[in-house]
Amino acid sequence: MERQRILSPRATERNVSTESLIEKLSNFTPLRDDIRGDHDLNIGFGPDKPTREAAVLIPIVKRLEGLTVLFTKRTDHLSNHPGQISFPGGHTEEEDESANHAALRETEEEVGLPSSYVQVIGQLNDYLTRTGFRITPIVGLVDVPFPTEPDPHEVAEVFEVPLSFLMDEGNHQKCSRIFMERERHFWAMPYNDYYIWGATAGMMRNFYELVQGTEI
Repeated sequence: MERQRILSPRATERNVSTESLIEKLSNFTPLRDDIRGDHDLNIGFGPDKPTREAAVLIPIVKRLEGLTVLFTKRTDHLSNHPGQISFPGGHTEEEDESANHAALRETEEEVGLPSSYVQVIGQLNDYLTRTGFRITPIVGLVDVPFPTEPDPHEVAEVFEVPLSFLMDEGNHQKCSRIFMERERHFWAMPYNDYYIWGATAGMMRNFYELVQGTEI
């Protein structure tokens, strides 16, 4: 059974067109040494493990009622980030020809979304996490209708949030927690029952800055 929800819009949303996304992403070339990440809000707070290459897909779904972003909720038994909200994606393997290939492959494996439904329009700066992943975020437009068949081992739920909600800076929260006796700052974008935070919210914030032409 397909486990997928599309959340209703709110009054604070700001609409973004498909054409403007394509223009922004096609005119942006990320530099290899220009790395974003958890350290943006936590100077000197780097990875506690050796970095490993990974790639995720930021799937922008072309709904008639407006663009949405597809997220997954990870299952509770996973060793890395159990129960958290994430983009589909994962480790880059030796057989992957590129970050694009890795993101599309992992997306199909995790949520059953075939790459034939995805039009890659660009990528963001790599994102470095404290847990040791260097993630390349790939942005793709997804045609509807599309099939999903979530891997029950990895994915508890697939859901969509209006892009316009995520593009409203008023919905971006700077939060903090004490971690290893030090205050750690992070982005969060709560929506209904879903708490989007950490690296996922950080990449979404970077997406927002690129599309809206803002800075931290």
